[in-house]
Amino acid sequence: MTTTRRSFLRLAGLAATATLTVPRGAAAGPGSPALQRLTAALQPRNVARHGALALVWLHGGEPGPAPSVATLEEAQASGALLITERGSATVPELIVDNRGKTHVLLLAGEILLGGKQNRVLREDILLPPLSGPRPISVYCVEQGRWSGTRKEFEGKAYAAQPSLRRKLLDKDDQGRVWAEVDRSVQALRIAPAPTGSLAQAYEAPEVRRRLDDTERALDERAARGAVGAMVVIGDEVAALDAFQDAGLFTREWRKLLRAHAVEAYGRGVKGSHGDDELRKRARALLDAAGGATGSARGNAGVGQLFEFRLTEFRGAALDYEGRVVHLGVV
Repeated sequence: MTTTRRSFLRLAGLAATATLTVPRGAAAGPGSPALQRLTAALQPRNVARHGALALVWLHGGEPGPAPSVATLEEAQASGALLITERGSATVPELIVDNRGKTHVLLLAGEILLGGKQNRVLREDILLPPLSGPRPISVYCVEQGRWSGTRKEFEGKAYAAQPSLRRKLLDKDDQGRVWAEVDRSVQALRIAPAPTGSLAQAYEAPEVRRRLDDTERALDERAARGAVGAMVVIGDEVAALDAFQDAGLFTREWRKLLRAHAVEAYGRGVKGSHGDDELRKRARALLDAAGGATGSARGNAGVGQLFEFRLTEFRGAALDYEGRVVHLGVV
Protein backbone atom coordinates (compact mmCIF):
# COMPACT_ATOMS: atom_id res chain seq x y z
CA MET A 1 0.00 0.00 0.00
CA THR A 2 1.29 3.47 -0.84
CA THR A 3 2.07 6.04 1.82
CA THR A 4 -0.52 8.35 0.29
CA ARG A 5 -3.25 5.75 0.59
CA ARG A 6 -2.22 4.89 4.15
CA SER A 7 -2.54 8.58 4.98
CA PHE A 8 -5.99 8.70 3.44
CA LEU A 9 -7.16 5.71 5.43
CA ARG A 10 -5.75 7.11 8.67
CA LEU A 11 -7.55 10.39 8.06
CA ALA A 12 -10.74 8.61 7.02
CA GLY A 13 -10.85 6.79 10.33
CA LEU A 14 -10.91 9.94 12.45
CA ALA A 15 -14.65 10.59 12.19
CA ALA A 16 -17.58 8.93 10.54
CA THR A 17 -19.25 12.13 9.40
CA ALA A 18 -16.39 14.53 8.68
CA THR A 19 -16.30 15.97 5.15
CA LEU A 20 -12.80 15.66 3.73
CA THR A 21 -11.12 18.53 1.95
CA VAL A 22 -10.60 17.61 -1.69
CA PRO A 23 -6.92 16.69 -2.02
CA ARG A 24 -4.47 18.58 -4.18
CA GLY A 25 -4.49 17.36 -7.73
CA ALA A 26 -8.28 17.18 -7.99
CA ALA A 27 -9.40 18.27 -11.43
CA ALA A 28 -10.40 21.89 -11.71
CA GLY A 29 -14.07 22.59 -12.25
CA PRO A 30 -17.42 22.53 -10.47
CA GLY A 31 -18.78 19.73 -8.36
CA SER A 32 -21.77 17.56 -9.22
CA PRO A 33 -25.06 18.31 -7.43
CA ALA A 34 -26.40 14.87 -8.37
CA LEU A 35 -23.34 13.20 -6.88
CA GLN A 36 -23.59 15.35 -3.76
CA ARG A 37 -27.20 14.26 -3.25
CA LEU A 38 -26.38 10.59 -3.75
CA THR A 39 -23.37 10.45 -1.42
CA ALA A 40 -25.24 12.37 1.29
CA ALA A 41 -28.13 9.87 1.09
CA LEU A 42 -25.96 6.73 1.22
CA GLN A 43 -25.42 5.04 4.59
CA PRO A 44 -22.65 2.52 5.34
CA ARG A 45 -24.18 -0.33 7.34
CA ASN A 46 -23.32 -4.01 7.72
CA VAL A 47 -19.81 -5.35 7.14
CA ALA A 48 -19.16 -8.75 5.55
CA ARG A 49 -15.82 -10.57 5.34
CA HIS A 50 -14.32 -13.46 3.42
CA GLY A 51 -10.58 -14.12 3.37
CA ALA A 52 -8.73 -10.90 2.57
CA LEU A 53 -11.94 -9.22 1.40
CA ALA A 54 -14.16 -7.01 3.53
CA LEU A 55 -17.31 -5.26 2.27
CA VAL A 56 -19.23 -2.35 3.71
CA TRP A 57 -22.75 -2.52 2.32
CA LEU A 58 -24.23 0.85 1.31
CA HIS A 59 -27.94 1.48 1.82
CA GLY A 60 -30.25 4.40 1.17
CA GLY A 61 -29.79 6.43 -1.96
CA GLU A 62 -32.12 8.93 -3.53
CA PRO A 63 -35.87 8.40 -3.13
CA GLY A 64 -38.27 8.42 -6.03
CA PRO A 65 -38.61 6.43 -9.26
CA ALA A 66 -35.49 5.64 -11.26
CA PRO A 67 -35.33 4.94 -15.00
CA SER A 68 -35.70 1.33 -16.08
CA VAL A 69 -32.21 0.06 -16.96
CA ALA A 70 -31.02 -3.29 -18.37
CA THR A 71 -27.52 -4.65 -17.85
CA LEU A 72 -25.28 -5.59 -20.76
CA GLU A 73 -25.97 -9.30 -20.24
CA GLU A 74 -29.73 -8.80 -19.97
CA ALA A 75 -29.87 -6.72 -23.14
CA GLN A 76 -27.82 -9.24 -25.09
CA ALA A 77 -29.85 -12.18 -23.81
CA SER A 78 -33.03 -10.51 -25.05
CA GLY A 79 -31.48 -9.80 -28.44
CA ALA A 80 -31.76 -6.04 -27.95
CA LEU A 81 -28.04 -5.19 -27.78
CA LEU A 82 -25.56 -5.69 -30.59
CA ILE A 83 -21.84 -4.95 -30.18
CA THR A 84 -19.60 -5.41 -33.24
CA GLU A 85 -16.30 -4.47 -34.81
CA ARG A 86 -16.35 -1.47 -37.10
CA GLY A 87 -16.61 -2.12 -40.82
CA SER A 88 -12.85 -1.49 -40.91
CA ALA A 89 -11.82 -2.89 -37.52
CA THR A 90 -9.62 -0.82 -35.21
CA VAL A 91 -8.41 -1.62 -31.68
CA PRO A 92 -9.83 1.37 -29.74
CA GLU A 93 -13.37 1.54 -31.14
CA LEU A 94 -16.41 -0.71 -31.51
CA ILE A 95 -20.00 -0.15 -32.65
CA VAL A 96 -22.93 -0.63 -30.28
CA ASP A 97 -26.65 -0.63 -31.12
CA ASN A 98 -29.46 -0.84 -28.55
CA ARG A 99 -32.47 -2.06 -30.51
CA GLY A 100 -34.65 -2.48 -27.44
CA LYS A 101 -37.08 -0.18 -25.66
CA THR A 102 -35.14 0.06 -22.37
CA HIS A 103 -31.99 1.95 -21.44
CA VAL A 104 -28.87 -0.25 -21.27
CA LEU A 105 -26.01 0.40 -18.84
CA LEU A 106 -22.49 -0.47 -19.99
CA LEU A 107 -19.95 -0.29 -17.16
CA ALA A 108 -16.33 0.79 -17.38
CA GLY A 109 -14.31 -2.39 -17.00
CA GLU A 110 -16.82 -4.81 -18.51
CA ILE A 111 -14.96 -7.30 -20.69
CA LEU A 112 -16.30 -8.05 -24.18
CA LEU A 113 -15.41 -11.37 -25.81
CA GLY A 114 -15.25 -11.89 -29.55
CA GLY A 115 -14.35 -9.91 -32.64
CA LYS A 116 -10.72 -9.83 -33.63
CA GLN A 117 -9.65 -9.58 -29.98
CA ASN A 118 -11.32 -9.19 -26.60
CA ARG A 119 -11.86 -5.62 -25.39
CA VAL A 120 -12.75 -3.80 -22.19
CA LEU A 121 -15.07 -0.80 -21.92
CA ARG A 122 -13.28 2.45 -21.08
CA GLU A 123 -16.19 4.26 -19.40
CA ASP A 124 -19.78 4.01 -18.21
CA ILE A 125 -22.32 4.47 -20.99
CA LEU A 126 -26.11 4.65 -20.70
CA LEU A 127 -27.52 3.74 -24.09
CA PRO A 128 -30.99 5.10 -24.84
CA PRO A 129 -33.75 2.92 -26.27
CA LEU A 130 -33.52 2.45 -30.04
CA SER A 131 -30.13 4.15 -30.00
CA GLY A 132 -29.05 3.26 -33.50
CA PRO A 133 -25.41 2.32 -34.20
CA ARG A 134 -22.95 4.35 -32.09
CA PRO A 135 -19.14 4.19 -31.72
CA ILE A 136 -17.77 3.40 -28.25
CA SER A 137 -14.22 3.55 -26.91
CA VAL A 138 -12.47 0.40 -25.68
CA TYR A 139 -9.07 -1.04 -24.82
CA CYS A 140 -7.68 -4.41 -25.89
CA VAL A 141 -7.28 -7.10 -23.19
CA GLU A 142 -6.05 -9.87 -25.51
CA GLN A 143 -2.72 -8.72 -26.86
CA GLY A 144 -1.81 -11.84 -28.82
CA ARG A 145 -4.78 -12.06 -31.19
CA TRP A 146 -5.99 -10.02 -34.15
CA SER A 147 -7.92 -12.57 -36.15
CA GLY A 148 -11.28 -14.20 -36.62
CA THR A 149 -14.24 -13.74 -38.92
CA ARG A 150 -16.79 -13.20 -36.15
CA LYS A 151 -17.61 -9.49 -35.80
CA GLU A 152 -19.90 -9.72 -32.76
CA PHE A 153 -19.02 -9.46 -29.07
CA GLU A 154 -20.68 -10.87 -25.97
CA GLY A 155 -20.39 -10.21 -22.27
CA LYS A 156 -20.00 -13.14 -19.88
CA ALA A 157 -20.21 -11.23 -16.60
CA TYR A 158 -16.45 -10.64 -16.59
CA ALA A 159 -15.19 -7.30 -15.32
CA ALA A 160 -11.76 -5.78 -14.82
CA GLN A 161 -10.38 -5.82 -11.29
CA PRO A 162 -9.98 -2.42 -9.51
CA SER A 163 -6.30 -1.97 -10.43
CA LEU A 164 -7.18 -2.29 -14.13
CA ARG A 165 -10.30 -0.13 -13.79
CA ARG A 166 -8.03 2.58 -12.37
CA LYS A 167 -5.95 2.46 -15.57
CA LEU A 168 -9.14 2.93 -17.59
CA LEU A 169 -10.26 5.97 -15.59
CA ASP A 170 -6.72 7.38 -15.84
CA LYS A 171 -7.03 7.05 -19.63
CA ASP A 172 -3.64 5.33 -19.73
CA ASP A 173 -2.15 4.24 -23.03
CA GLN A 174 -2.75 0.76 -24.40
CA GLY A 175 0.73 -0.42 -23.38
CA ARG A 176 0.04 0.27 -19.70
CA VAL A 177 -3.27 -1.57 -19.93
CA TRP A 178 -1.52 -4.62 -21.40
CA ALA A 179 1.11 -4.43 -18.67
CA GLU A 180 -1.61 -4.44 -16.01
CA VAL A 181 -3.31 -7.42 -17.66
CA ASP A 182 0.01 -9.31 -17.59
CA ARG A 183 0.58 -8.39 -13.93
CA SER A 184 -2.91 -9.55 -13.01
CA VAL A 185 -2.50 -12.93 -14.70
CA GLN A 186 0.90 -13.45 -13.05
CA ALA A 187 -0.64 -12.67 -9.64
CA LEU A 188 -3.09 -15.53 -10.18
CA ARG A 189 -0.13 -17.93 -10.51
CA ILE A 190 -1.53 -19.64 -13.57
CA ALA A 191 -0.12 -20.20 -17.01
CA PRO A 192 -1.08 -17.26 -19.26
CA ALA A 193 -3.34 -17.90 -22.22
CA PRO A 194 -1.52 -18.12 -25.58
CA THR A 195 -3.21 -14.90 -26.70
CA GLY A 196 -2.76 -13.11 -23.37
CA SER A 197 -6.53 -13.09 -22.79
CA LEU A 198 -7.58 -11.74 -19.40
CA ALA A 199 -10.99 -13.43 -19.70
CA GLN A 200 -9.40 -16.87 -19.98
CA ALA A 201 -7.71 -16.32 -16.62
CA TYR A 202 -11.18 -16.16 -15.05
CA GLU A 203 -11.93 -19.58 -16.54
CA ALA A 204 -8.93 -21.41 -15.06
CA PRO A 205 -10.34 -24.18 -12.80
CA GLU A 206 -8.44 -23.14 -9.66
CA VAL A 207 -9.43 -19.50 -10.15
CA ARG A 208 -13.08 -20.37 -10.76
CA ARG A 209 -13.22 -22.40 -7.55
CA ARG A 210 -11.93 -19.43 -5.56
CA LEU A 211 -14.33 -17.04 -7.26
CA ASP A 212 -17.28 -19.36 -6.64
CA ASP A 213 -16.37 -19.58 -2.94
CA THR A 214 -16.24 -15.79 -2.70
CA GLU A 215 -19.53 -15.38 -4.52
CA ARG A 216 -21.31 -17.78 -2.19
CA ALA A 217 -19.97 -15.92 0.86
CA LEU A 218 -20.53 -12.35 -0.28
CA ASP A 219 -23.36 -12.26 -2.79
CA GLU A 220 -26.09 -9.64 -2.60
CA ARG A 221 -28.38 -11.88 -0.52
CA ALA A 222 -26.14 -11.07 2.44
CA ALA A 223 -27.37 -7.47 2.35
CA ARG A 224 -30.86 -7.22 0.92
CA GLY A 225 -31.75 -3.68 -0.04
CA ALA A 226 -28.14 -2.53 -0.48
CA VAL A 227 -27.48 -0.18 -3.41
CA GLY A 228 -23.70 -0.50 -3.34
CA ALA A 229 -20.58 -1.54 -1.45
CA MET A 230 -17.13 -0.32 -0.48
CA VAL A 231 -14.58 -3.11 -0.91
CA VAL A 232 -11.42 -3.45 1.20
CA ILE A 233 -8.62 -5.92 0.43
CA GLY A 234 -6.49 -6.46 3.52
CA ASP A 235 -6.36 -2.93 4.90
CA GLU A 236 -6.52 -1.17 1.52
CA VAL A 237 -9.68 0.35 0.09
CA ALA A 238 -9.95 -1.15 -3.39
CA ALA A 239 -13.18 0.34 -4.75
CA LEU A 240 -16.60 1.75 -4.05
CA ASP A 241 -19.60 1.25 -6.33
CA ALA A 242 -23.15 2.51 -5.85
CA PHE A 243 -26.16 2.32 -8.17
CA GLN A 244 -29.46 4.16 -8.57
CA ASP A 245 -31.41 1.41 -6.83
CA ALA A 246 -31.07 -1.96 -5.12
CA GLY A 247 -32.40 -3.87 -8.11
CA LEU A 248 -29.71 -2.61 -10.47
CA PHE A 249 -26.98 -3.17 -7.86
CA THR A 250 -28.13 -6.75 -7.35
CA ARG A 251 -27.95 -7.45 -11.06
CA GLU A 252 -24.51 -5.86 -11.52
CA TRP A 253 -22.90 -7.07 -8.28
CA ARG A 254 -21.86 -10.58 -9.33
CA LYS A 255 -19.43 -9.42 -12.00
CA LEU A 256 -17.98 -6.73 -9.72
CA LEU A 257 -17.59 -9.16 -6.82
CA ARG A 258 -15.73 -11.68 -8.97
CA ALA A 259 -13.41 -8.92 -10.15
CA HIS A 260 -12.65 -8.07 -6.51
CA ALA A 261 -12.00 -11.73 -5.81
CA VAL A 262 -9.46 -11.79 -8.64
CA GLU A 263 -7.74 -8.76 -7.14
CA ALA A 264 -7.63 -10.45 -3.72
CA TYR A 265 -6.49 -13.81 -5.11
CA GLY A 266 -3.45 -15.12 -3.24
CA ARG A 267 -3.63 -12.43 -0.56
CA GLY A 268 -4.07 -14.37 2.64
CA VAL A 269 -3.79 -11.41 4.98
CA LYS A 270 -7.05 -10.39 6.60
CA GLY A 271 -7.73 -6.79 7.47
CA SER A 272 -6.84 -5.58 10.95
CA HIS A 273 -9.67 -3.04 11.38
CA GLY A 274 -13.03 -3.53 13.00
CA ASP A 275 -16.46 -2.95 11.53
CA ASP A 276 -16.87 0.55 12.98
CA GLU A 277 -13.55 1.65 11.51
CA LEU A 278 -14.53 0.37 8.06
CA ARG A 279 -17.87 2.16 8.21
CA LYS A 280 -16.02 5.39 9.08
CA ARG A 281 -13.78 4.92 6.05
CA ALA A 282 -16.76 4.37 3.81
CA ARG A 283 -18.44 7.52 5.14
CA ALA A 284 -15.27 9.55 4.63
CA LEU A 285 -14.80 8.29 1.07
CA LEU A 286 -18.42 9.09 0.23
CA ASP A 287 -18.05 12.60 1.65
CA ALA A 288 -14.84 13.14 -0.30
CA ALA A 289 -16.48 12.00 -3.55
CA GLY A 290 -19.51 14.19 -2.92
CA GLY A 291 -17.31 17.23 -2.34
CA ALA A 292 -14.95 16.61 -5.24
CA THR A 293 -14.50 18.97 -8.14
CA GLY A 294 -14.14 17.57 -11.61
CA SER A 295 -15.47 17.81 -15.14
CA ALA A 296 -18.66 16.61 -16.82
CA ARG A 297 -19.00 15.50 -20.42
CA GLY A 298 -21.22 13.51 -22.69
CA ASN A 299 -20.29 10.29 -24.48
CA ALA A 300 -21.93 7.72 -26.75
CA GLY A 301 -24.88 7.40 -24.39
CA VAL A 302 -27.27 9.83 -22.72
CA GLY A 303 -26.62 11.85 -19.60
CA GLN A 304 -23.35 13.29 -18.32
CA LEU A 305 -20.24 11.51 -17.02
CA PHE A 306 -18.74 13.45 -14.09
CA GLU A 307 -15.07 12.51 -13.63
CA PHE A 308 -12.95 13.41 -10.59
CA ARG A 309 -9.75 12.58 -8.71
CA LEU A 310 -9.10 12.01 -5.02
CA THR A 311 -5.33 11.65 -4.62
CA GLU A 312 -4.88 7.88 -5.11
CA PHE A 313 -8.50 7.35 -6.15
CA ARG A 314 -10.23 7.93 -9.46
CA GLY A 315 -13.97 8.34 -9.75
CA ALA A 316 -16.81 8.72 -12.24
CA ALA A 317 -20.52 9.31 -11.70
CA LEU A 318 -22.96 8.76 -14.56
CA ASP A 319 -25.76 11.32 -14.18
CA TYR A 320 -28.98 10.96 -16.14
CA GLU A 321 -31.64 13.64 -15.72
CA GLY A 322 -30.22 14.77 -12.40
CA ARG A 323 -29.86 11.32 -10.84
CA VAL A 324 -26.70 9.20 -10.57
CA VAL A 325 -27.19 5.84 -12.28
CA HIS A 326 -23.76 4.54 -11.22
CA LEU A 327 -20.91 5.85 -9.08
CA GLY A 328 -17.55 4.11 -9.31
CA VAL A 329 -14.47 4.99 -7.26
CA VAL A 330 -11.26 2.97 -7.61
